[in-house]
Amino acid sequence: MNMETTSGVPLQLSASSLRIAGQAEIVLCASLFYFRIPRAYWRERMEQVKAFGYNAVDVYFPWNYHEREEGCWDFAGERDAEAFLRLAAEIGLWVVARPGPYICSEYDGGGLPAYLYAKPDMTIRSADPAYMGTVKKWYERIIPLLAKYELNRGGTVICVQLENELDFYDCPDPAAYIAALRDLAIAGGVESPLIACAGQGGLYEASGLVDGVVPTCNFYPNDRDPAFEDKAASYEQRLAGMDLPLMVTETNRSHFLLRRLLSCGAKLVGPYLQASGTNFGFTNGTNNWGDPLAFMTSDYDFHGMISPEGHVRQEAYEGLLMRRVIRTYGGALAEAATAPADGIANLEGARPAGSTLLNRQLELTGGGHLLFLANVGETAETVGLRLRGQGGGADEAVVPQASRLQSVPSRCAILPVGVPLAPWGVEGTLRYATAELSDARDTADRTVLVFHAEQDQEGEIAIAFGQAAALQEAVNMNVNEQGQDAASGFVLTFRAEAGRRASCTIKLADGQVLVLAGLAREDALLLRGIEDDGSLSFEPAIAYDLAPRELNVGWTAKELNPTEPMDAGNAISTAEAEYLEPNGIYRGFAWYKAVSGASADADVQGLLIREGSDAISLYADGAFIGTCTPGGGSRFLPSAGIGGGSELTARVEIWGHTNFDDPRLPGLRLNSLKGLRGIAAVTSIQRLTSNWRVRRVASAAADPALLDTACDDGEWASVGFGGWLSPDHPAHEHYRRRFMASATADSFTLQFRGIQSLAHVYVNGAYAGFVNPFDPFLDISAHVQPGEETLVAVFLQRVLGLPAGEVTLYEGSAAREWRLSAAGEEELLAHAQRHEAAASAAELPMSLAAGGTAWLYGELPDEARDVPGGWRVQAEGSGMKLTVLFNGTIVGRLWTPGGAARPVFSGGDQRSFYLPGAWMRESGNGLAILLEAVEAGETSRLERLIFTPVGERVKRNSGEG
Repeated sequence: MNMETTSGVPLQLSASSLRIAGQAEIVLCASLFYFRIPRAYWRERMEQVKAFGYNAVDVYFPWNYHEREEGCWDFAGERDAEAFLRLAAEIGLWVVARPGPYICSEYDGGGLPAYLYAKPDMTIRSADPAYMGTVKKWYERIIPLLAKYELNRGGTVICVQLENELDFYDCPDPAAYIAALRDLAIAGGVESPLIACAGQGGLYEASGLVDGVVPTCNFYPNDRDPAFEDKAASYEQRLAGMDLPLMVTETNRSHFLLRRLLSCGAKLVGPYLQASGTNFGFTNGTNNWGDPLAFMTSDYDFHGMISPEGHVRQEAYEGLLMRRVIRTYGGALAEAATAPADGIANLEGARPAGSTLLNRQLELTGGGHLLFLANVGETAETVGLRLRGQGGGADEAVVPQASRLQSVPSRCAILPVGVPLAPWGVEGTLRYATAELSDARDTADRTVLVFHAEQDQEGEIAIAFGQAAALQEAVNMNVNEQGQDAASGFVLTFRAEAGRRASCTIKLADGQVLVLAGLAREDALLLRGIEDDGSLSFEPAIAYDLAPRELNVGWTAKELNPTEPMDAGNAISTAEAEYLEPNGIYRGFAWYKAVSGASADADVQGLLIREGSDAISLYADGAFIGTCTPGGGSRFLPSAGIGGGSELTARVEIWGHTNFDDPRLPGLRLNSLKGLRGIAAVTSIQRLTSNWRVRRVASAAADPALLDTACDDGEWASVGFGGWLSPDHPAHEHYRRRFMASATADSFTLQFRGIQSLAHVYVNGAYAGFVNPFDPFLDISAHVQPGEETLVAVFLQRVLGLPAGEVTLYEGSAAREWRLSAAGEEELLAHAQRHEAAASAAELPMSLAAGGTAWLYGELPDEARDVPGGWRVQAEGSGMKLTVLFNGTIVGRLWTPGGAARPVFSGGDQRSFYLPGAWMRESGNGLAILLEAVEAGETSRLERLIFTPVGERVKRNSGEG
């Protein structure tokens, strides 16, 4: 598949190269997302990634960020995607545009609008006409915009990605789906290559391998996996067979790994999230990074080069160094072919279990090789490097004794062998070096080459010239002159010490002067450039003042009725509990109100939430029962003293629609709905673990005859549930048990507590559902007749005797007379403003009784505006959930540690939120923090908020030499 056939396209792809406007390039691409960074900082972030070695950014375009309600589009202000593309073109960064329709990105629903989930006859992420009809509306808005900013039209978009990691999803026909997206993109005017990335290696599953769509790879290995090069090189070879280069659209952020990818022939390398950001508003996702459920933090940060608030981290200097190495070799590297390293070199002295690897090399166009020496271990080791010959032959006499060098953990040195010096204006060859060549400059009268080695280690450089050469000067560098026929050669060594620069000057017969400089790696990271006179200039590393500051914040607070909806005017009456999305509620909070169905004299033992997500706080007659995060499943919250006819309130927060598709929990399915499907007042709890009838079978499929009510199980063995000891692995067993259903109940739920097996459950001969270790509850109400005997039959699949758990039956009465209210970001702000006048003076620490809610208001002092970058604010406390609004925008949602209710959090800093300086006003900079005490039986506390300035640099002097 050679993309050069597309007329007028400035990006050409072939097995040997990626060419932009005819020039072979290595593209370093940093993820940079406009929807997670205040618009005022877009330029700064772009300039940062460019300054630290990246020539491209990849950017998602979230569909639901621009279509907030069905048919309501917003591309203005912070959502001005065109302004982002225009700015990238102005700054000179190529753009890998990723419009989805599904983007993942740990974003709410992976960018898919939640209204799609309420359409029952739609199959998302497929060629289903109903789904593609909605995608067409999105593409009609976003695709012409991307086409407008393609490189051949004056912008910098070099390719457009269709979908995202489709191989993680069970798409019924990837080829048909990707082809349909391709046709829409082309119809929208895209002329650049279309790509589709594979998340777990399934090139067909991700791209359909359809004509006109280039498959790319996303790799997220352990950075120290010693076998990683084998995997990456296998994909390089497979793609080369399609006449395509290896393009890695996502991978980890360490430049150690990126160098290893470079050794495998990658022409585009896109570490995911080198520029971090913030999930403002209700845009967080949920996914399976927990056990399995995880809530994504508002802070979106995987510790790449640039922090969410714009701080440059040390890894950024690794990016700049890698770019300088790439730039030094230029087109020879950009068009290089990957090959096994053992064709030209081998190691001596490396430990057998190998910290140090020499797996791959690049064969440079024009001659020469680059060896990649990677240490994947935990300790440094000294190894010998023996070359087999500069041309790849077996002449080991080229280096009679192996050169010694030290490999350092998580470092991948790029070492030259047999590299012609002609590109830098010198007649000769860089025979080999155990130091990395990172910089070169050729002027009218001199050529300067800069090498570096590990701290306190010796670097060795061997050069041969095609003419007479004479040493003029050497500083901190030892020079061995070696005659080579009519030419002269030198072997130079230097000891790498921080702050101590080695150099030598060699004059050639033609009058050209060659200057070799040797640095410690620590100094090479900070090299700013080679000056006109051949001197080196350095830039000190950026450091920030991260000391917290005392801000005299004026606090007030207003306690709230925790069961009162924040926007009661939009209440909807429903016959039964309904999910939120079919009622037009896609983000934020919702309040379910109902009346308990239990009789006045019922002995209620607790409340059972049916099929609920994400965060649910439950009250009965205003008394707090508890908070839970069921992940779309059910939860029983024990509580005494709940009377019949009690008013029930469930405050539900949509933390975020899942960005993955994982069958272990209902709430982790990509099209899962939020809210809940019911609440039952539980009046009876029965243990059903004992006295099950069991029949072992050989078949892996359930036998309908053994599940039917007519089956005579009288002669089956009687055991506890899962108690049959079977020699089969896996074991397939049918279990049957009867119970008498309560005549006064209308809600019946089974729980298989502690199950580590898979169970298919049938009730009175009808299939009731599937139970697994992550979702052990099953509502069987539809199959039970109150007051009658009920048969439960289970087809159990066990592996190596893993437990089947204990079976519990919850009987009770379903709540009725449902009303539903909701509040998104705008309603939340309006509620805060309505109650601020009634707030009283407060101070931290602040405590709330279990289940309590309150608004905490804070007025920032005028001096807070003196920090242009804003503030990072850390919250300390226990059992408190916070929704933080700053000048009208949600900037953070946090849940302080403590208690059993708190779910797993992932994605960034769980403890803090960011106040962007760009959003500061001239006066009246206010915080409104919704506090929720969510731990039953315990007082929740917000101990303090710690304010740290953003962007305050520690001043240092630069150096030259």
